[in-house]
Amino acid sequence: MREPPGPERPTRRSFSLAGPSATLDPLVNAVRDDLADIRLAEYVFAPHYAAPLAMVATRPAVLRSAASKDASVITQLQAGAAFEALDFAKGFAWGIARGAGRVGYVDQASLAMASDAADGGPAAP
Repeated sequence: MREPPGPERPTRRSFSLAGPSATLDPLVNAVRDDLADIRLAEYVFAPHYAAPLAMVATRPAVLRSAASKDASVITQLQAGAAFEALDFAKGFAWGIARGAGRVGYVDQASLAMASDAADGGPAAP
């Protein structure tokens, strides 16, 4: 039987993270070394998690493997296609193309908030 901490035995101030962490396919699961979809939190450990932001393609767009216009094409998105954005950087949104079931980068200028698209665009000031 373990003795409780006392004056001669300091309280332990560290812990370890233990348990299973699944290896998920990053082509179909939004998980990177630095970020993962919050819906995957019970399956993978990531430094940060993000909740998906519902967006829609406002015009035909290309889903790419990296945040670059030179990156390989994963698939094409049609105008009106649903996209769940998890990160924005370098003019690209990283997330999930729902209809295609693929993860990648889309030119941010090709996307609008889903609520704005349903209303016909952002409200005028």
